[in-house]
Amino acid sequence: MRLVILTQDDPFYLARNIDYLLKKLPPYAEVVATVVFDVSPFGKRESFKDKIKKTYDIFGLPFFVRYGFKYVTSKLDSRNNVRKVLADRGIPLIQVEGAINKDENLEKIRAYKPDLLVSIAGNQIFKRKLLDVATYGCINLHTALLPKYRGLMPSFWVLKNGETHTGVSVFFVDEGIDSGPILVQNKLEIGGMSQAELIDVTKKMGMDAILEAIEKIHSGKYELIENDASQMTYFTFPTSDDVKAFRAAGKRFY
Repeated sequence: MRLVILTQDDPFYLARNIDYLLKKLPPYAEVVATVVFDVSPFGKRESFKDKIKKTYDIFGLPFFVRYGFKYVTSKLDSRNNVRKVLADRGIPLIQVEGAINKDENLEKIRAYKPDLLVSIAGNQIFKRKLLDVATYGCINLHTALLPKYRGLMPSFWVLKNGETHTGVSVFFVDEGIDSGPILVQNKLEIGGMSQAELIDVTKKMGMDAILEAIEKIHSGKYELIENDASQMTYFTFPTSDDVKAFRAAGKRFY
């Protein structure tokens, strides 16, 4: 099975988790190429200066200093570089210009004859032409129990809203947002975890769920779980008021 991974250049969590995924892939699965998007933590493309200002404005000085330091140290450690992890394994990087759905970009991906596209923090909306490039379409990892908590930063919202459990979902991508039928879903008790701890745990869980999904697609033996739109909740990036409510509820970022 020929896989193309669609991901982003996140310096905090993705590199080591993608490395874990690559190590655990079964013999019949091969990553033949990757697309690495620019990182966009707020769900849209912004200048680096705008990202810095927004982080400070929303989360405050202590958070800004802590994650600013973590960002710098992560950038200096090649183990946190998604492109480096992929290059070390000899996996080609597909250079795309602009929106992934442009015909010229689709042709670049199609040249690798993928059986399956695997989106891990893919931060663009995928259109039907892209989804049809691969034989089995595209799967995506979402670190929440769909159909609840569609959208951005579910680790923040499940904590703010006092949920006792969360989890991970791997679903077949359609043209909506986190709306396709679910292939794998695994549940997790939150307990006293901070947001950083929750992200760590669910990212690792997510890699195992992707492996499980690949096996199901390879065998052809699976039953899809309905991603019921009537039960959905959807969240965007938090505001400073949301952050105040998060802290007032006794929740921790780290």
